[in-house]
Formats: sequence, structure tokens, C-alpha cells
Amino acid sequence: MTDILMPKATAVWLVDNTSLTFDQIADFCGLHPLEVKGIADGEVARDIRGADPIANGQLSREELDRAEKDASYRMKAQKSRHAEYLKPQKKGPKYTPVSRRQDRPDAIAWFLRNHPEVADSQIARILGTTKATIDSVRNRTHWNSPNIKPVDPVTLGLVQQLELDDVVRKAADKRARDDARKGIKPEGPTLRPASETGVLKEEPELEDEAETVED
Repeated sequence: MTDILMPKATAVWLVDNTSLTFDQIADFCGLHPLEVKGIADGEVARDIRGADPIANGQLSREELDRAEKDASYRMKAQKSRHAEYLKPQKKGPKYTPVSRRQDRPDAIAWFLRNHPEVADSQIARILGTTKATIDSVRNRTHWNSPNIKPVDPVTLGLVQQLELDDVVRKAADKRARDDARKGIKPEGPTLRPASETGVLKEEPELEDEAETVED
């Protein structure tokens, strides 16, 4: 059987627009009959808009009519003409222009110095480099080590700022989760109550100055 697109949205449409049984809808959508019953009762997928499987090419009208006349019949899905457009596109290896490739060691050095929490696999992906090159920069065994200096990859034109921010944020979030599991508290200054900072003690002085001005 062909896997259908948006199974819950399709189930919502079939529940609302056909006389099919829960078992027929569950079989067609790849769901459990109780889940389909939950959709019919308004307990499941309440915020999901129904998707017409006939309009998007996943079901023929003849199949639907046959199933509505025979509760024991199980509908067969057909491949949607929209399937290729709705499939997530896999990104290929990042291409770096030849003129920029000589800058990658500098960008790697920048990551190693400023964001050690970013994994080598992430650095390799965003810069279009290899783990072997990253290791050579880290261990100073790269053929051009004497001339490598840390430079922001955005400045070098190797990545976009939003792309860099996203990688750094994900790495920081992962480190925070790992530290939390290990019981390591985050480093950094902690804000203290105003009563401990002495800020509140300055208010009477301001009032005294106001009274002096009025006198």
C-alpha cells in the first residue's frame, strides 16, 4: 500500500465527508481505529484542517464509492501527483567556491577558539570541509599552520549570519542539556535581589535632595 501524505488531515476529511467506517479510514490512513474514533469525537486532531485525498490525487472517486457501499472493502491509495513536491529535500554537500577554499582553515580555527561546543560534524557541514582537515587545524599539523589565524566565517563569506547563529545556538542548547544531565550548573554571573545590591537604599537620598531644592 502506498503511504499517504498527511494521514491525520486525510482522516479528518474522510470522517467529515464520507460514510466510511473507522476501520476503513484507519486502514487507509495507517492509523489506529481508536485514533480515528478520537478524531470523530473531537478529541484528536482538533486543530488540523482536513485534506481531500481525491483532490490531491491519493484516492480515486471510484475507490471511495466502492468502499462506502461495502464496509468490508479496504481502499487502495494511489501515488499522489504532489508527492514529489511535498517530500523534504535533502541538502547535498555544501559547495565552497575554489577562491574561498583557502579561507576554510581560518574559519575552522575561529570555531575551535570561540565555539568549542560546536561538534566537528557541524563545522564540517557548515563549512563544507572534512573532519581530517579540522583535526589538522586543531593539532597544528595542517600544511599551512603557521599562517592560519581565526577569522569569522561570515566575514570570510563562507556562511550566512543566520546560518552561523543557528549552528551555535543548537550546539549551546545541546551542551546545556548534557551539563544538566551531569548535574553541572551553568557558569556566569547570577542576578541578586535588589535588597542585596543597595539600589533601594539610594531612594531616601533622592528624596532628601528634592526637599533641599524646594527649601
